Amino acid sequence: MDRALRLTNAGRRYGFRGPWVIRNIDLHVTPATLVRVEGPNGSGKSTLLRLLARVDAPTEGRVSGRPRTAYVPERFPAALPFTSFDYLTHLGTIHGLTPPSARRAAGDWLDRFGASAHARTPMSQLSKGSSQKVAVAQALLAEPELLILDEAWTGLDTEARAELERAVAERTAAGAAVVFVDHDPRRLTGTTDAVYTVGDGTLHRRAAAGEGGGGGPSVGPEGPHTTIEVRGPAPLPPEAVGRATVTEGTADRTHRLTVPASHSDVVLRALLTARPPYHVVSVRPSDPEGPR
Repeated sequence: MDRALRLTNAGRRYGFRGPWVIRNIDLHVTPATLVRVEGPNGSGKSTLLRLLARVDAPTEGRVSGRPRTAYVPERFPAALPFTSFDYLTHLGTIHGLTPPSARRAAGDWLDRFGASAHARTPMSQLSKGSSQKVAVAQALLAEPELLILDEAWTGLDTEARAELERAVAERTAAGAAVVFVDHDPRRLTGTTDAVYTVGDGTLHRRAAAGEGGGGGPSVGPEGPHTTIEVRGPAPLPPEAVGRATVTEGTADRTHRLTVPASHSDVVLRALLTARPPYHVVSVRPSDPEGPR
């Protein structure tokens, strides 16, 4: 099965003969990549994600590739005739899990997002935040090869937002692709492999952190470097330390890692998926002199 997904000259209209929302879109989403989509409200970001998720078919062009896909829509239909646990179990079996595996996955994801107390609550009675946790859990429980998140962090509490970031890091580390839209420009800063902007009905790529350009890291004698500050226990995970210059052991357990910019995404994913996870304080270009 082809795990890459491609939009080729794809477009979508408003209605059958209405104006174009987006048109002439060429996008290749490869495994193990994290892709951010940006653009003003109404520019067509959600339409693009719905095409990637195959929820909508393009009016012109085509979608090719068949990765196992999961999707968190901007508006999740919460008024469904299930409890949270039963809904997730049902979705798990649809995704091909055995009933025992589906029940186990449903319980595990509700627990990870702090929603275990609502496992037997009818979904129509959930708060917006709890409903959003179920929306995210249903997309993650079957370990998709392509995860599409449309404002998925909206409505989540602080702990659940951090847990979703860890889950994104886990999926990309496992070889999945993740495409996301989020209103917070700092979301997953430094970990994206590509950033696209939807504007004027089409798609434009701009440099992600570590790819160079005006917003990239400064260039030292060994090339561009990025400085990452995290808070958490010592020692740091070997995957994070491998190519980094590390300063650690401050009173508040803050560690500073200076790493080649091309390796910063690997370091961040190792820190976010560690158990216990590390809190990322900042990601910024290093001084021009390079690592110290």
